Amino acid sequence: MTQVFGATSTTDEVLEGRDLSGKRILVTGVSAGLGIETARALVAHGAHVVGAARNLEKAEAATRGVQAASAGSGRLELVELDLASLASVRRCADNLLRQGKPFDVVIANAGVMACPFGLTEDGFELQFGTNHLGHFVLVNRIASLLRAGSRVVSLSSSGHRYADVDLDDPHFERTHYEPFVAYGRSKTANILFAVELDRRLRERGVRATAVHPGAIKTELGRHLPDDSLSTFVERTNADLAAQGKQPFALKTIPQGAATSVWAGVVAEADEVGGRYCENCHVTTRVTLDPLDPSSEGVRPYALDLERAAALWAKSEALVRERF
Repeated sequence: MTQVFGATSTTDEVLEGRDLSGKRILVTGVSAGLGIETARALVAHGAHVVGAARNLEKAEAATRGVQAASAGSGRLELVELDLASLASVRRCADNLLRQGKPFDVVIANAGVMACPFGLTEDGFELQFGTNHLGHFVLVNRIASLLRAGSRVVSLSSSGHRYADVDLDDPHFERTHYEPFVAYGRSKTANILFAVELDRRLRERGVRATAVHPGAIKTELGRHLPDDSLSTFVERTNADLAAQGKQPFALKTIPQGAATSVWAGVVAEADEVGGRYCENCHVTTRVTLDPLDPSSEGVRPYALDLERAAALWAKSEALVRERF
């Protein structure tokens, strides 16, 4: 019988009894938070993890305990990747292509959240450029390395419920910049990318899915005021109490990374392909409600096939590369 996991499941619980020896898995953003835990759990179960990070010195220090967690064949290899620079993305992809070693899973984990307005090296709005366009180019450039039966896991967020993508003004040239609106756009783009990638690659046995890890205290929130997260939780729980509902709690990092590894190596491919997952299962609830961290749900626009195809075409135009 298939084991059922949920919001409090951890990476070790999800991977219990799994032998990932022989699996080669690319994880971006391994210098902090979810990326480190994702790499640790996979390596502990025998996988060869290629961990990508912008700052290799920081990543080396942060992942010292990952190799120690190895079981047998598990190991971690670090590569340099700055998603805010397409030159860096292309160098990383070219180096991986030269090695010619296939991947079984790609977990596009790295990202930025609610930062002040800024532009990437290539002139893209920083959150859209880093969270979406950097991964868009990386994954497409190494698509030939994806084995039949492999998966791409795109880390999104319930934050996608803040905003749909804006294909007419993706860089806030004519729109007032709001950090969480920009974050929402980028996280919607992460889902739409998975939807269209899954449509394009499924015939050769490659599936793509998007996941929401949950609300977790990590470096991702470094641009927020120090007390904003605790204030947010207190306000949320006051609202829930008024409605007679159970209180909301932040996830631990092992709980937050669990949905990524579940979608990447545990769930059935047909179950997660082209879908949005949270709490270690596929979300079935389509919501029009405002963002509520205690509720599940995906916005209809994030799974729209026409919207996904339009974003793909716009992304190709922006990066000046056809895939």
